[in-house]
Amino acid sequence: MTVATTEAVETPEIEVTDELRREVLDKIIVARVGLLMRHPFFGNMATRLKVVEATDWCPTAATDGRHLYYSVPFFANMTNKEVEFVIAHEILHCVYDHMTRREKRDPQVHNIAADYIVNNILVRDKIGDKPKDIPIFQDFKYDGWTSEEVYDEIFSKYDEEELKQLGQLLDEHIDWDKDGDDQSNGGGKKQKKQGDKPSYSKEELRKIRDEIKESMMSSAQSTGAGNLPKEIQRMIKELTEPKMNWRELLQQQIQSTIKNDFTFSRPSRKGWHTGAILPGLNFQDTIDLCIAIDMSGSISNEQAQVFLSEVKSIMDQYQDYQIKIWCFDTEVYNEQDFDAANDDLLSYEVQGGGGTDFDTNWRYMKDNDIVPKKFIMFTDGYTWDSWGDADYCDTIFVIHSHHNKDLEAPFGITTHYENKTKSA
Repeated sequence: MTVATTEAVETPEIEVTDELRREVLDKIIVARVGLLMRHPFFGNMATRLKVVEATDWCPTAATDGRHLYYSVPFFANMTNKEVEFVIAHEILHCVYDHMTRREKRDPQVHNIAADYIVNNILVRDKIGDKPKDIPIFQDFKYDGWTSEEVYDEIFSKYDEEELKQLGQLLDEHIDWDKDGDDQSNGGGKKQKKQGDKPSYSKEELRKIRDEIKESMMSSAQSTGAGNLPKEIQRMIKELTEPKMNWRELLQQQIQSTIKNDFTFSRPSRKGWHTGAILPGLNFQDTIDLCIAIDMSGSISNEQAQVFLSEVKSIMDQYQDYQIKIWCFDTEVYNEQDFDAANDDLLSYEVQGGGGTDFDTNWRYMKDNDIVPKKFIMFTDGYTWDSWGDADYCDTIFVIHSHHNKDLEAPFGITTHYENKTKSA
């Protein structure tokens, strides 16, 4: 697509006097108090930001995780509740690390995607008032998405002119680490003239990210989980109660299908250098699995092969196993059997590409007298109707590419396929 040039909000032509400066600063202070009273998580985060006027280089508002930069004319005609919205907007950019997550994406499109995420939360949870004079980027169709997912959609869907019709950026999204590794003054921040946008070294940005995380945890603790947006609740839970990733869970569930004991028939290598014979682990039963790959939606052949390679690496740890693999959409395709003697799982060819019917897997198993110890479905999670038969066998749903990372199947065990942890 054409690189977007959607402009941020144009500030009105207002004479900036000392009296107006005092009025705007008072308005910001009152807005922070309002957030403390009505939305304490945001209020606590806001009090940790140093308020700095930046009218000379910042036409709206901006943050680096340590400072709240603001333009006097931008805030001059806003109500206190609208200022609350803008301050909370800046805080969410900090919480979601939008400052450093852009990587090689188009800067303007990534900024728009980040604004969609932030503005959706603020409007939905009634945090301040949406500025009445600014057509911000906000659409509840993206509720629960990550900024990367929103970016992918709008980057492929809209051209430059169409993006301009969608809205305006509410604040300045500064490329904080641009040239930040050069000309450092020793403390991480670049030397700059009065009026320049600040920039930081990568080392300093890492420190700021740690400070934001500490502030977020402290603010959440003082607020209580019940008063947090659901997305932040999830982030706090992941930080304090790390989830087992899908690979670990899959391995645990596979191993749970077999009985094991210790044996002296295969000594552990750890005992060779001592002359002692130490026991090794003996897996007594054959692992019996069925794996169904949903080829109806967003799962590509390449993703399916990556999933199968992970399964193979798990199965290589065991002496014997039996696996049935098939693909499905509204029917079952290409059922093949693999075992320890025929273990070339990576040769399996995925097929399909029609609609979606999870129940077709259970019909197939019942029609063919297949009752596995574990049934693993690799799916995008977009079921047409039923998720399947909860009482037939133990089921694991490995969900790939679904925008709702809290999605849980109504039975069995659900885990989300992730290459790395993502947030909004």
